[in-house]
Amino acid sequence: MSGSKCTRLSGALVKQVLDSVDCVLFDCDGVIWRGDQAVPGAPQVINLLKEKGKKVFFVTNNSTKTSKMYVHKLSTLGFKASEGEVFGTAYCSAMYLKTVCGLEGKVYLIGSDAMRDELEAVGIQQTGVGPDHVSGKPSDWANVPLDPDVKAVVVGFDEHFSFMKVNRAMQYLTQPGCLFVGTNRDTRLPLEGGKAVPGTGCLLQAVEMAAQRQAQTVGKPNHFMFDCVASKFDVDPARCLMVGDRLDTDIMLGSNCGLKTLLTLTGVSTVAEAEAHQKSGCAERQGMVPDYYVESIADLLPALQG
Repeated sequence: MSGSKCTRLSGALVKQVLDSVDCVLFDCDGVIWRGDQAVPGAPQVINLLKEKGKKVFFVTNNSTKTSKMYVHKLSTLGFKASEGEVFGTAYCSAMYLKTVCGLEGKVYLIGSDAMRDELEAVGIQQTGVGPDHVSGKPSDWANVPLDPDVKAVVVGFDEHFSFMKVNRAMQYLTQPGCLFVGTNRDTRLPLEGGKAVPGTGCLLQAVEMAAQRQAQTVGKPNHFMFDCVASKFDVDPARCLMVGDRLDTDIMLGSNCGLKTLLTLTGVSTVAEAEAHQKSGCAERQGMVPDYYVESIADLLPALQG
């Protein structure tokens, strides 16, 4: 099987692969859009897949938007989508705490307004959103006031990330039974023009080092992301295709969950990187080798229009 992986998806093979699946999961940034611009042809691909009876879902590690916010962006860019089809880490973190952990208590949240909203939508209260400035001296920091109702620390992307937030999280996490959840471990957020900024993984690792504990992450490549989809919809993993631009998150998620995988080259990862994983002889790295690749998901259009 390994010899047939990382195959360019073109010609008759496109229809063959699409006929073999009932469900297609798409990452968003670098796959169907870049920044605020749709990848050319992407809206037509998504909308034609739906017209042909395929279930389409959007799975993203971005924790700064609610499902409702994602639907607004999708609609603005020409994609037909509903809230139930969007699975971001803000939503999935709330579902993890509610359904897997059965959390009874508040969350100390290092994260966004969107994460707060998704938590509150399932009845979980939070504290922590917004700036937390340093004051006093180290002995004050070590005895910072804590909310006794907090039973979990959740770390997502937070533009107000600070020393005091790391400190407060650490103090909560030294308490017995305090849960520790992270949205994802993406280290960098790529931007247009080859630029990048630090990703949530940097923030999460800082808290992990301070607390001397490891968080449970819910985003890709953790299988919980797919579990969220499977718990709401009747999907057969063997008849699902995961489409993404990152080998370490999107393609690894597909491998972890037994999905077919398709790498698109409009985002982060390259074919050369995939081939290096394939030739490495390392079992873990084989999980980052896609079944297929395309230059862009627009390459699927001819088979869908035919």
